Amino acid sequence: MQTNFTPEQLADPALARANQILRSCVHCGFCTATCPSYQVLGDELDSPRGRIYLIKEMLETGRPADARTARHIDRCLGCLACMTTCPSGVDYMHLIDQARAHVDRTFKRPLLDRALRFLLAKTVPHPTRFRLAMTAARWAKPFARAFPDARLRAMLAMAPESLPKPSPNVKPQVFPALGARRFRVALQTGCAQKALDTDINDATIRLLRRLGCEVVIPKTLGCCGALVHHMGREAEAHGQAEANIRAYLAAGRLDAIIINTSGCGTTVKDYGSYFADTPLQQEAAQVAGLARDITEFLAHVGLPEAAPKPLRVAYHAACSLQHGQQIRTAPKDLLKAAGFTVVEPSESHLCCGSAGTYNLLQPEISGELKRRKVATLEATAPQLIATGNIGCMMQIGSGTGLPVVHTVELLDWATGGPKPPRLVALP
Repeated sequence: MQTNFTPEQLADPALARANQILRSCVHCGFCTATCPSYQVLGDELDSPRGRIYLIKEMLETGRPADARTARHIDRCLGCLACMTTCPSGVDYMHLIDQARAHVDRTFKRPLLDRALRFLLAKTVPHPTRFRLAMTAARWAKPFARAFPDARLRAMLAMAPESLPKPSPNVKPQVFPALGARRFRVALQTGCAQKALDTDINDATIRLLRRLGCEVVIPKTLGCCGALVHHMGREAEAHGQAEANIRAYLAAGRLDAIIINTSGCGTTVKDYGSYFADTPLQQEAAQVAGLARDITEFLAHVGLPEAAPKPLRVAYHAACSLQHGQQIRTAPKDLLKAAGFTVVEPSESHLCCGSAGTYNLLQPEISGELKRRKVATLEATAPQLIATGNIGCMMQIGSGTGLPVVHTVELLDWATGGPKPPRLVALP
């Protein structure tokens, strides 16, 4: 793609990087075949190629974003399926990041939009606040139909009927290895999942300890920054990321940083890019280099002996895992090694529609993607569904009667841990 940035513009490292990305695009359109929003809407401007044209024009002219550009940028899920498909290696992830930040800085959204985004940014990354918000939403849920805005109705619909008690395992502490210590690892405990599903972290800690890991929950560890980053709130995202980098470095020598929410994993692994050309670059790259998805780590170190579980599991590949981190086979191979029968849905490359806050800010598109994803999963006739991301679990679980669990819960169960509570009705 030909670009027309001025020399003065290219002196800005961010615009110079955007120029490199834009020039790598050859307009082939392969990305349209795997873009979920394009599949639903059929609008060229709701495909990666169309958004690239919008971003190019916006950044080259240096103009503020307008409502049309913001609308199409907002409709991008950030699933990164286009990057898996692209034959030219277009770094769409960092281009859409820059576009979102530009929109956030230069476009004044309608009042309700600003209020909803502010509410999400100030609650979801903070487990205590999020828990209170979910409790309030549950009380208001019976009145959801009275709300005229679909986004408000989606927020109320997200509230579960009950919330688990907070787990003491996510407080700063060190869990000793069971037996000889082989590794010393830190655990990124997530934000929303601390309120929505405490079983995930508990299962992860149990399994890691049986593998000879000393598990550290670092002091002052907080949100990785993914949620606000995807909304274009760059300063907040970098502030949260910097706090986490400091927390991990203060934890002492680590063999790995284990992440069991794949959306967080994609973000932490990108910390080096967050802080490129800044004094924090080296430390950020060090933390990013230690980050491992739980299944990535388990595939490397090996599972303990498993007791086979004769259950048919439909595996949903979270976009942040298969596209963002390029981890595709490890979760399935681990489940098979643990004795489960693993089946995959058709169109497994397509997003379920969760995508951070996307299901709350774009409920119509998200709802259609959920309907399609649930249909393909149920078509495999599974007894349960497994995935590696809390957002996907909540999204898919709201559309099916099948139990939906985290992959690590199944691996923990098969290797000596308790049966996941959601599976009590299964043999």
